Parts: sequence; structure tokens; C-alpha cells
Amino acid sequence: MIETHRKVVIRDFAIFQLKLFLDAGKDFVLSMLSIGALAVDLLAGGGKRPRLFYSVMRVAERFDLWLNLNGAISRLEREGIEEQGLFGASEAGSDNLIGKIEEVVRREAEKRSNKGDASDDFGL
Repeated sequence: MIETHRKVVIRDFAIFQLKLFLDAGKDFVLSMLSIGALAVDLLAGGGKRPRLFYSVMRVAERFDLWLNLNGAISRLEREGIEEQGLFGASEAGSDNLIGKIEEVVRREAEKRSNKGDASDDFGL
């Protein structure tokens, strides 16, 4: 069972909602792109050289790896780092969505601490 602070849960909820929104948008856009790519591939090459269609599939796979929709929770539970929430399951600046968000949040928190503001709204 995961135990953590209220701020961390709220932050993780917001991150998860953002990831779900991005995933839904990705599905819609890639659906339209794949239809167009298949049509072009069928018309241009008779379907024997479906380069555009498979290019769309590669983009979708890379986006899924970047988004890492559910990967953080399994690492969080496996490594017992619940107190930090999803940020504890990633590395700041890593090549996925949470890593990029964490990098921005930590940079902003560092700026605030350098200005003398000791409060931390992000539960870090």
C-alpha cells in the first residue's frame, strides 16, 4: 500500500490527468494520420511499400515510450519510494514526460529557494 503526503497525491493526480489527456489526443491524431498514410501508400506504391503507414506506427511507439503512461507506478511500488510520488519513480530530465516535468519543477523550486522562499508547493 502506498503512503504519501496529500500534496504529492494531488500533484500525481494532475500529472496522470495530463498524461491521459495527451494519450487520448495522440490516439485521435494518429488514427487520422494512419488513415491518410495508408491511403497515400496504397495510391503511390500499390501497398507494396507502406513507408508512411509504418512511419506513423514508429512515431506512435516513440510517443508511448515518452509518455510512459503507467510505467512510473510499477517502479514506485517496486522500489518503495512512495513519499516522493511519481517524481521519485523518475529521474529529473530523463527522456520521458515525468522526467521533463520534474526537471521544470525542481528548477522552479531551486529558484524560489535561492530567493529565500522556504515554502515548497510541490512536496519535494
